[in-house]
Amino acid sequence: MKHAENQSFIRVLLVDDHDFFRQGAKSLLEQADGIEVIDEAENGAVAIEKCRELLPDVVLMDINMPVCDGLQATREIKREYPYVKILILTVSETEKSLFEAVKSGASGYVLKTANPSLVVDSIRRVNSGEPVIQSSLAMQIIREFSKPLERSVKEQIDSLTNREIEVLRQLGMGATNREIAKALYISENTVRNHVRNILEKLHLSNRVQVAAFAVREGLTTNKKEL
Repeated sequence: MKHAENQSFIRVLLVDDHDFFRQGAKSLLEQADGIEVIDEAENGAVAIEKCRELLPDVVLMDINMPVCDGLQATREIKREYPYVKILILTVSETEKSLFEAVKSGASGYVLKTANPSLVVDSIRRVNSGEPVIQSSLAMQIIREFSKPLERSVKEQIDSLTNREIEVLRQLGMGATNREIAKALYISENTVRNHVRNILEKLHLSNRVQVAAFAVREGLTTNKKEL
């Protein structure tokens, strides 16, 4: 990769037990502007050590690996370094693995069969703090969140301010922080503060879960009485 002077690069750690796939992914990413592959790992245990050593911006993580799988590694990395973004890239599209990845703290979930440009775009999005979930997998997340919650939905929604509900609705429609700020005439920093408050009040872990909550409760349709 050719580094332009003063250009900021997204530092990526590749994690997969298949050397052939890692080399292919590395070749793809090295052709993308603004992305640098800083190292590789053949399993989750090595990935954890590499994160401690290199502090990558984004970890491109497989799930099924020997020694330590991607879900275990994701939980450990997020526990130690919550600011490191993890994008799951796997052949598995089962509902269980998808939801476990979200619960483990992953910022996104993309199938290995996805278009290469989608993978590159997903890395950029998770690095900027936006959730990534392929549309073909979104309904699985929504179904999982349709299960009974510890608090009633009304109590959860009532705990939000009117502005937080507006932000929640925008998140459900897949808006970025910049788009939300523009739509609501507020700063991106204010949007981030609202998102943090929403996560805390709804007892959710990330924006993927928040977006699923908003879709499930019909908040993106503007038809639900609040």
